[in-house]
Amino acid sequence: MRRRLIQSTLAVVLVVIAVFGVSLVIVETRTISNSAQERVDSEALRLASIVDSRLLGAETVNAQILKEQVTDSPYAVIRIPGQRAIEVGARPAGKVIRSTARGEQGETVTVEEPRSSVTREVGRTLLIIGLVALLAVVAAVLLAIRQANRLASPLTDLAETAERLGSGDPRPRHKRYGVPELDRVADVLDSSAERIARMLTAERRLAADASHQLRTPLTALSMRLEEITLTDDPDTVKEEANVALTQVERLTDVVERLLTNARDPRTGSAVTFDLDEVIQQQLAEWRPAYRSAGRAIVSSGKRHLQAVGTPGAVAQVLAALIENSLMHGGGTVALRTRVTGNQAIVEVTDEGVGVPADLGARIFERTISGRNSTGIGLAVARDLAEADGGRLELLQAQPPVFGLFLSRTPPRKQSDEHLTVR
Repeated sequence: MRRRLIQSTLAVVLVVIAVFGVSLVIVETRTISNSAQERVDSEALRLASIVDSRLLGAETVNAQILKEQVTDSPYAVIRIPGQRAIEVGARPAGKVIRSTARGEQGETVTVEEPRSSVTREVGRTLLIIGLVALLAVVAAVLLAIRQANRLASPLTDLAETAERLGSGDPRPRHKRYGVPELDRVADVLDSSAERIARMLTAERRLAADASHQLRTPLTALSMRLEEITLTDDPDTVKEEANVALTQVERLTDVVERLLTNARDPRTGSAVTFDLDEVIQQQLAEWRPAYRSAGRAIVSSGKRHLQAVGTPGAVAQVLAALIENSLMHGGGTVALRTRVTGNQAIVEVTDEGVGVPADLGARIFERTISGRNSTGIGLAVARDLAEADGGRLELLQAQPPVFGLFLSRTPPRKQSDEHLTVR
């Protein structure tokens, strides 16, 4: 591309020089020739006037006197009737420029000048024009190189940016070149890079969220199936199978929820549901894991609360909090429900050391963890809560108290009954 730009620019300049240069040479040659002819004509008229004035005054006219009157030493021949021709100067050799003037006394004056003087002047003019043309060509080449670099370098950069996008590096360069068309292409590539980066981030986030959220239901389901294989009691097998089916349904709901959030995080499916059912489901699901760890999980608080949200999402949030207490907490884990205003609150607390002070404000950020865990669970839980209009907060760091705030509808049964389940 650089070569083509330089060649095209140089071709344009050469055409312009050829057209205007030839025209200028012709005009200058004619001007110099006409000027020389006018100069000879003027000299002939001047000498004729001098001869006339001397003849009228009866003065002598000879070569010596006329030689003093001739300028620039041209060759002149004066012919006076009845006298010999008078020659002034040396006769030029070769081609000459000639002019003849006739005086009032019948005399004729012929002035000749060598054409070589015109040729030399034309040559000097051609040399100047040629030097100017050469400078113009050099300047055009330099300008073409600069312009070619200015246009080709951005295109090379844009090609590298496109190649980087194709190789999976979606970082926008935010580099502009001062050329509107190229800057437009750069804007489009940067916008594409940002979209690709968001898509890659969303895919990685979906993979991480899926891995984290599916791990717990699969683990619980595996434990239920193990209990089924270890018992011969039909009633126990039936009970555990029903719980396992419930967990499979919740696993399906988790997958659908992940796909829905991946397509559009703002899409919600909030409904009115019984908060007790979700809590009891989580207690039943996590009780074997806590029993294996020698710990207990209990629930208490206001019963028969109706909340607005997605049951599967609320279950996932509570599962994340319960799993967090199992992994990082200690002692008994308590789920307590209460009401404030038009909100139902589920508090999850344990008897562990709590959240370190330096992590309190960042506990819901991704990759933030007090121990060697992924740091995804609480971040995903907060996203799920906010997707349905709720919120998840750390109400107290030590001992840890997490609060899930949900909108509620008027309770099905007004009661202040408190119940503890072990």
